[in-house]
Amino acid sequence: MSDIILHIIPREQWANLQGQSEYEGDTLKSEGFIHFSTPNQVVMVANARFKGHTGLQLLVVDPAKLRAELKYEPPYETNPDGAIAAQARDQLFPHLFGPLNLDAVVRAVDFEPGEDGYFTLPDLGN
Repeated sequence: MSDIILHIIPREQWANLQGQSEYEGDTLKSEGFIHFSTPNQVVMVANARFKGHTGLQLLVVDPAKLRAELKYEPPYETNPDGAIAAQARDQLFPHLFGPLNLDAVVRAVDFEPGEDGYFTLPDLGN
């Protein structure tokens, strides 16, 4: 599918994870997996769910280093106006069914919206 996957995280939360070995996100317990996106999907997700939010980062993750099971599946849910469902109808999103082992994170990249509140894909340092 992709040689990297991405996870949107508040910069402060990422800073607090330094020195830890795993990350469960805010959905592992409630939904059973951690949400990820491919580079082609992350801007759509960010603009639908995080428009105008500042202080975010993208975790760039190497799927080959993951210890938990990674599955590509249809979107789990939609935002209230259905924007993700409409744009992602035929797409499969990476879902991690267990904690993210932090040694799979290749880098963290600042992910700030433009003045209009919308996101564009930053240089991921490939």
